[in-house]
Amino acid sequence: MGPTHDASGGALKGDTHVMIHVRTKIERPPQEIIEAYRGIPTATIHEAGGRKGYIDSNIRPIAKGMRICGPAFTVLCAPGDNLMLHKALEKAQPGDIIVASVGGGYQYGYFGDLMAVSAMARKVGGLAIDGCVRDTDDIAAMGFNVFSRGYAIRGTVKETLGLVNYPIVFGGHMVNPGDLIVGDEDGMVCVALKDVKDTLEKSIKRTENEILKAQVLQTGVSSVKNNKLDVLFEQLGLVEE
Repeated sequence: MGPTHDASGGALKGDTHVMIHVRTKIERPPQEIIEAYRGIPTATIHEAGGRKGYIDSNIRPIAKGMRICGPAFTVLCAPGDNLMLHKALEKAQPGDIIVASVGGGYQYGYFGDLMAVSAMARKVGGLAIDGCVRDTDDIAAMGFNVFSRGYAIRGTVKETLGLVNYPIVFGGHMVNPGDLIVGDEDGMVCVALKDVKDTLEKSIKRTENEILKAQVLQTGVSSVKNNKLDVLFEQLGLVEE
């Protein structure tokens, strides 16, 4: 008879609690939903989703033109330790975005060129890390998409167990395994798994409305008139002369 499990995911065997560090079975958005998000700007997704899911703007792509879009495969590392990133690279499925929190120990190079080689060989969709990376020129030349807080040559150790596929606080936002992570040069947004379909529909509608607005603005109509801001200016007591 196998072990029973408690509500938190830990295995219980008799009176002994066995912590499960790595969860490999997570729910992901349907692939057609993920594909439909590709090409939609993050700002549009953020606005359409009710201005939810904003990720700290200090976490940026390491090279121009990089974009990520896929399910979050979450990792919690100990500060200055990249052991669990290696485990995540082993277990992530093709297209997953490894989303890593480093416990506030930002100034280490948690991920480098050899890890990028492994990630690309295993068809990982990208890395988003609330910490630093190194070998950025080589990683960019490979075409592996990385969003990070910055760059640091300082090396890490491999000594401490962390967690894979548990909720993490990433860039000031709670990210759950399987949430959709989208990033472009404007920033990053997280769409909760339960909201991916609804937010996609609203993002498409917002995009269509923006196209129509652009056509009006191209005629020379002011944004004040187009957005009906005259009444607001009047209410606020704007004075012109």
